[in-house]
Amino acid sequence: MSEKIIKAEGLTKVFNSHLTAVDHVNFDVMRGEIFGFLGPNGAGKTTTIHMLTTVLKPTEGGATVLGFDIAKQASEVRNVIGVVPQEYTADEDLTGSENVLLCADLYGIRRGVAKERALDLLKLVELTDFKDKRVQTYSGGMRRRLELACGLINIPKVLFLDEPTLGLDVQTRTATWEYIRKLKKEYGMTLFMTTHYLEEADALCDRVAIIDHGKIVVAGAPEELKNSLGGDVITLAIKENDDVSELIRTVEHVKDVKKEDSSYRIKAEYGEVTTPFIIETLRRNGYTVTKLALTEPTLNEVYLEYTGKSMRDTEESSESFMAQRMTMRRARA
Repeated sequence: MSEKIIKAEGLTKVFNSHLTAVDHVNFDVMRGEIFGFLGPNGAGKTTTIHMLTTVLKPTEGGATVLGFDIAKQASEVRNVIGVVPQEYTADEDLTGSENVLLCADLYGIRRGVAKERALDLLKLVELTDFKDKRVQTYSGGMRRRLELACGLINIPKVLFLDEPTLGLDVQTRTATWEYIRKLKKEYGMTLFMTTHYLEEADALCDRVAIIDHGKIVVAGAPEELKNSLGGDVITLAIKENDDVSELIRTVEHVKDVKKEDSSYRIKAEYGEVTTPFIIETLRRNGYTVTKLALTEPTLNEVYLEYTGKSMRDTEESSESFMAQRMTMRRARA
């Protein structure tokens, strides 16, 4: 885990001379880890993957993958990576097996080796019984598993997964998580994945970088990020219009108070013990609590803490919105 497999320094992409999609990001991905880019649609996640996989050239800065420069050694990078894109790319008129073999042809893998490898990969993703059926008959989960098999045909040292469970139902998403864990555990593969699912990043990733508006706002292991909040989170609202932030701060173990519209977001140690004292303090001063919630730190709270807002799924670009609609429509087929 000490070797840097991916190293990005000042990685930047500007479109049409004015739209900055990725803004001077710096990060390292270590050997054998699952590294997650967490952020809303339109945050710059897919653009970052496109640069790292040599689809796009950086406007500024750069990155290396296994020591190969993504701009100057694109061919070498492509030979050592696998990619599972956000959109479904398999040819629906071909069978599952034929799609995997087509990907093998693109890598120049000999047909005899490719056939044996394809059978192994289709077994890995539990598609052996469907390998000779046309992809147009596949469910969304089967299509996603086929994309994974195609991305592994060249036995990559690094696998890039762009929103690997977008549009899948909970059961299929959980199964996909198991395949991803298996790649790390049994094959020692290094994985770089993007997601806007908070629970997915928490469940799978060894480290997470939260990206918003093209910038990395914080990075670290999920537990480390949650612990950085310094305590439990209490959310409450009162009937009155007064600002009671300073009053709440007088309660022991309260570490921070933020007023958000009509609610208060409170960070406190020993939340279960501190909450009754907050309520009693407000009551003694003539205030009525109308809403109350106590939660342990989550990645959602981390995101809110460092960006000042919740995931902006509704503020995505039109291109990412159309891509998501296409993927979800096919997933439901």
